[in-house]
Amino acid sequence: MFVPQSFSIAVGMVIFSAICWGSWANTFKGVKNYRYELFYWDYVWGILVTAIVLGLTLGRTDPASADSFFLNLHSADTRNLVYALVGGIVFNIGNILLVAAIETAGLAVAFPIGIGLALVIFAFNLALPISALAGTITRSTLGIALAVVMLAFLMMITRSKAVPQVIGFLAMENGLFFAATSATYGMPMVVELGIALDVLIGMFILGIFFFQIRAAFDSLDLRHMEKLKED
Repeated sequence: MFVPQSFSIAVGMVIFSAICWGSWANTFKGVKNYRYELFYWDYVWGILVTAIVLGLTLGRTDPASADSFFLNLHSADTRNLVYALVGGIVFNIGNILLVAAIETAGLAVAFPIGIGLALVIFAFNLALPISALAGTITRSTLGIALAVVMLAFLMMITRSKAVPQVIGFLAMENGLFFAATSATYGMPMVVELGIALDVLIGMFILGIFFFQIRAAFDSLDLRHMEKLKED
């Protein structure tokens, strides 16, 4: 296997691989009348062939070395090889579905959905060690609360209108409140009624705020408010 012998060569290979990995989709601009997911399918096969060629060439610069391509394959556990193969298949199936969604619905719709699914999986995996130490009631609710908070942040980041941003803020508050009530095994009824009254009054004030924005700018897009200047 080819191993960089100096720090500068290693850094150069990292930069070159990052450029290739981040700009492969730009070559799609040179293709006409070809679907994006089919282009990615051909890209996957190209990566597989390239990996095999590099393994048989640079990977065998010293066949007797312990880092040789075939020696590494023989020394690896069969179960690990199967896991790596299955992981690669699942990863590429997910990417093909993502690029197909981008081709069908557009990047503005498909990308937030894909990021949202990734955030849900990340939230449950992040809460898994904490949930293992919690009781039976909070074992599954902590991951849900964390996922709600992350999805609310995503909504606030990707939307520019006032209503989705307020909905994202309220969803984030509800996720935090859900996590708090789950960790404390609920709250007294008086506290819950007080919070419900606060939310009702807050929604009433936000409704008035929305009507004022629409009356002043004829839209709820927050980008119009960025143009405000003092006289």
